[in-house]
Amino acid sequence: MAAAPVWSVDPRTGNPREQVAVEATAEEVDAAVRAAHAARGALADRTVRAAFLRTAADLLAEAQEHVIEAADAETALGPARLTGELARTAAQLRAFAEVVDEGAFLDIHIDHEDGSRTPPWPDLRRYKIPLGVVAVYAASNFPLAFSVPGGDTASALAAGCPVVVKAHPDHPATSELCASLLRRAAAQRGLPEDVLTVVHGFEAGVELVKHPLVSAAGFTGSIRGGRALFDAAAARPAPIPFHGELGSLNPVVVTEAAAAERAEQIGAGLGGSMTMGAGQFCTKPGFVLAPAGEAGDQLLKSLTETVSGTGSGVMLDHRMRDAFVQGVAERAALPDVEAPVTPGAGGEHTVSAGFLTVPAHRLAQEGPHDSLLEECFGPVTVVARYDSADEITAVLSRLPGNLTATLQIATEEADGSAAELLAQLTPVAGRVLVNGWPTGVAVAPAQHHGGPYPATTSTSTSVGATAIERWLRPVSYQSTPEALLPPELREDNPQNLPRRVDGRRA
Repeated sequence: MAAAPVWSVDPRTGNPREQVAVEATAEEVDAAVRAAHAARGALADRTVRAAFLRTAADLLAEAQEHVIEAADAETALGPARLTGELARTAAQLRAFAEVVDEGAFLDIHIDHEDGSRTPPWPDLRRYKIPLGVVAVYAASNFPLAFSVPGGDTASALAAGCPVVVKAHPDHPATSELCASLLRRAAAQRGLPEDVLTVVHGFEAGVELVKHPLVSAAGFTGSIRGGRALFDAAAARPAPIPFHGELGSLNPVVVTEAAAAERAEQIGAGLGGSMTMGAGQFCTKPGFVLAPAGEAGDQLLKSLTETVSGTGSGVMLDHRMRDAFVQGVAERAALPDVEAPVTPGAGGEHTVSAGFLTVPAHRLAQEGPHDSLLEECFGPVTVVARYDSADEITAVLSRLPGNLTATLQIATEEADGSAAELLAQLTPVAGRVLVNGWPTGVAVAPAQHHGGPYPATTSTSTSVGATAIERWLRPVSYQSTPEALLPPELREDNPQNLPRRVDGRRA
């Protein structure tokens, strides 16, 4: 049987643009993984790894015009958004090069022999080593930052792990172009090009997570797809870590005092955040607890004006568009649910933004309105109107895990009076914001992009310097002669790496 073709499709029309590749067979996936596995040793030199990451960033920046043109043709995200995403992607590669240069990620600990302890301590030296080949499953909504050259790839390569990427079908041409740039960067730094490989096709993705030489996986996508791969990773004869980002509602709580103080500002900010990128950000605020009464009414008035002024948008593909239209229609049909601005089909190929409202007490216990507590991918949010603090608590207790949670408070509440609400939000999210909006994830050392299930399947972050930790494992050497130790663990510290010696920072 001939291999199935992989087409680049224009989401603005639904028409095929060009055939980019063919879906990888099981044999081709096996060959890609084995080639990546064979390239592991070439990534051992940290200086070369850092240079490779910087060269990859440079080549991406140099090819900016072509990369953005390809990504826009396949995603309809627009040149402005994609220009920012490419800059972020290149900066992320450079940031991980700095992480590699510094070496703190190795987490080196040295405890010298100490016979006075009970029981006695032998000489122990511990650091972290790369896991091996990493499978990366690209995201639909970020064709650069969470795709072939994105954070999972950059952090895995920084850790010393070769990568095989399962390209997302929504942007195969962009994936191939970015892969060619990263492979060229590898060659320019004397590395095998197979430190980074791309495969296409659903079955290829399944084969990839099952391959015995794949040591870990990173995924960004739907709950259904991510959970299936997570289960497959756990069911292997030798289970592997699966770091999946699956879905997030990103709740917002607006206090009554905040709504009274700045209803117009909050409504406008919410409208801008929930419609950004046609509502296709993983951090879109999809659920809001806002007060009943006049202050809440003013907030909804501002939200209505902002959302009504948002033009129709193109989603990443027609399958997602159809799911959005169906999802909002089903939610809008529930008892006591109203649509001040009706979301849905904006045209044959577009969607219109909107929001739904519901009394908060409808969500305080299990019932037919539970779908309102599930992510609906696209430009829609649900505003639950509460009458009391007890209703806020009851609804928050029923929320699934999230990437973010936001608290909008008044100036007077910054003195600590909102602490209880912040404490209620903290268990349900990986990033908690006060008086901000969750769309936009800074690539910073203190960032955490993750959260309780189903936001993610692990406690790790996929953004920021500590994302590298996902692809490493610790190993200790006991009573090992100096000449046999890895250079990073030798007494004279020839690479001047940060480490703790006998419990003290050296």
